[in-house]
Amino acid sequence: MDNNKPGTQAVEMTAEEYAAYQAFKAEQAKKEAEARIEALRSSYTDMAESFINKTIKKLTPLSENIRRKKEEVLEEFSALQKLKAELLDIDGKDMPKSHTFTNKEGTRRVTIGVYETDNYDDTVEEGIAIVKEYIESLAQDESSKQLVKMVMSLLARSANGALKASRVVRLHKLADESGNPRFIEGVRIIEAAYRPAVSRTYIRCEVRNIDPETQVVKDWEALPLGMTES
Repeated sequence: MDNNKPGTQAVEMTAEEYAAYQAFKAEQAKKEAEARIEALRSSYTDMAESFINKTIKKLTPLSENIRRKKEEVLEEFSALQKLKAELLDIDGKDMPKSHTFTNKEGTRRVTIGVYETDNYDDTVEEGIAIVKEYIESLAQDESSKQLVKMVMSLLARSANGALKASRVVRLHKLADESGNPRFIEGVRIIEAAYRPAVSRTYIRCEVRNIDPETQVVKDWEALPLGMTES
């Protein structure tokens, strides 16, 4: 019985020839797979390029619009803030860092404030040196070594190279508890060197609706003003 397919022809090979043929087929398959991967890679690169350009084109106007609207809100807020300072008879510099305004019905409110980053002037180094000098002189027994370890961790710098204000507050408490004038003086110098820097202004808008059936006022819901919140 002839098992050959129509249009095909049986070829006799030696073992060496058959091995060479199999190696040839494997090499061809490898090249085809590599070509397919290269084609996919090229397609992916082109698609990513198109995606980037389209996304930037779509979102640039939105970003510009958000920036303009934020400037308008802050301009109106500035006038409101001046009136508030006059009404309360306080210096504008003494105003709180955030302000919340709520409508008469208690269903809408806007909060405007600033994010601050911890920052210190150069005199902070003197305070740190004094604290370290005092603390390192205490490393005598196990309990004092633990105190040294704790204080040194509070003096550790953040990613931007500044001390964290929350840690300085804890440091102040430790200094007061110690009663040591040198320790207290060092912490005082650190606190006096504090010069917080404003990183950016934020605006938060919230609304809460009344359930039409129960007339119960719902919880506050923030308006999604960022891409990650929508």
